[in-house]
Amino acid sequence: MEGILSAVHWQDFIDIAIIAFIVYRLLLLLVDTRAMQLVKGLFVIGLLFALARLMRLAALSWILGRLLGVFIIAIPIVFQPEIRRMLEELGRGNIWRRRQAEERAAQLTDEITRAVLFLQNRRIGAILVFQKDTGLKDLWRSAVQIGGDISQDLIVSLFWPGNPLHDGAVILDRQQVIAASCYLPLTENSNLSRWIGTRHRAALGVTEVSDAMALVVSEERGEIALAINGHLSRELKEGQIRRLLMHYFSHTSASVSTLDGVKERLGSMFQGGGGENDEIN
Repeated sequence: MEGILSAVHWQDFIDIAIIAFIVYRLLLLLVDTRAMQLVKGLFVIGLLFALARLMRLAALSWILGRLLGVFIIAIPIVFQPEIRRMLEELGRGNIWRRRQAEERAAQLTDEITRAVLFLQNRRIGAILVFQKDTGLKDLWRSAVQIGGDISQDLIVSLFWPGNPLHDGAVILDRQQVIAASCYLPLTENSNLSRWIGTRHRAALGVTEVSDAMALVVSEERGEIALAINGHLSRELKEGQIRRLLMHYFSHTSASVSTLDGVKERLGSMFQGGGGENDEIN
């Protein structure tokens, strides 16, 4: 044991740290690509190969070893577009900008989540509309334009009782709070439950005429609901809100433009999130 420790130098720790950092950055570039699925498959095969070698299963070790060799040779051929994109991003320095974008998305998610939970705990009604591809200028043009940075303090103050701007919705995009005291079109869906109030109908209305999504804080029930594409999900928990907002701020709007894509992501987002989520058509 002492012989092994004496052979380890401080340069080895730096070497390992640099390699781990490079591997981590490369994996970030592979997220949301087909190559990432291959990496997962190679990882599983590698674990099986290590277990087979540990248990001295000669035949299985030989087969898995040959599979790993074939896959490693096939990677540059099958995933040439992904590898080219990865190298292009490395050349442009996007690997660093992506990290900055993720940090900003996490910061904005935290600010809005804390604001929404603060309003919920105090039973203060609110509607937050998140603009995507479809511009909402017709809705905020006649409202009070804010153009301020997204923060918990700003959002809470806009909905605080007694504030002249608290009556109406706040419209945001991925960069700023656009406007406050915005009046939204009510939904035309007549097959809604009687518990749905004006705020929820307004949130549904704006998602029926655009691809925006809206978070609603109910002052009567003290719950948070999500409206998107004319559908409403109730009783969102903190974890669900954070995943929803992180997805909004982390992805380009084009990646969530279709109804099918949104439904798939919502299904995975709310699965196992705890609490009752009712979708109302």
